[in-house]
Amino acid sequence: MMELPDIDEVGPEHTMLCQFLDYYRAVLARKVEGVDEAAARTTVPPSTMHLLGLTRHMADVERWWFRIFFAGEQIESIHETADDPDRDWHPDPDDTLTEALAQWHGEVAHARAIIAHSIDLDALGAIRDGHRGEVSLRWIMIHMIEEYARHCGHADLLRESIDGATGD
Repeated sequence: MMELPDIDEVGPEHTMLCQFLDYYRAVLARKVEGVDEAAARTTVPPSTMHLLGLTRHMADVERWWFRIFFAGEQIESIHETADDPDRDWHPDPDDTLTEALAQWHGEVAHARAIIAHSIDLDALGAIRDGHRGEVSLRWIMIHMIEEYARHCGHADLLRESIDGATGD
């Protein structure tokens, strides 16, 4: 099983935020580790959430907040369409967890590079959101930690329903 990264109890804010974010990324990776394609679509009613959709969602979230919103890259969402803005949660029958993980790992790598290049946590995103206005890198990183923590809880329940595996 994949090792979880350590988080320093004392240190620079940028470093600690990166460590917490990487910790939760590693938890998500552990939750999908060893899950076959059929099990990746397991749901726990009444929810329709599954590990495949969750992995696709986190790839889109990484892309949106770091590449599109913060860095201002002119790229499309991986899964979202005008017809289905929640398409990350609605995979086609031929969409796979293997493909979703590759996309997620790619987006995480891009995000890490953007964060490493942007040491100033007060730096503002390239996009001004109509709902939130200006958003700093600090806010994005804290939001992503919250997003991962929430979804890792979902992933824990899903994984437990698949094979009984629990814990970070």
